[in-house]
Amino acid sequence: MLDFVTYILASEKTANLYKGHTSNLIGRFKSHNGLSKKGWTVRYRPWRVVYVRFFATKSEAMGHEHWLKSGAGREWIKDHLKVL
Repeated sequence: MLDFVTYILASEKTANLYKGHTSNLIGRFKSHNGLSKKGWTVRYRPWRVVYVRFFATKSEAMGHEHWLKSGAGREWIKDHLKVL
């Protein structure tokens, strides 16, 4: 069963991307777009999901998130996701 997901959100009003992982993508997306009252993502609402990848374990999802935040991951995003 693939219970964990790594995701990328794109701000609809700026060029910002947010990378994260969760076991509840719908709940996390709702939190980023409306439930949270403070934090980094509040400033750049609304968000849209532009990338998801599912994993069997939390550690795999966390590892992929870490890679997406690395130089190689940022290059991959630039080359493969035309979101901005």
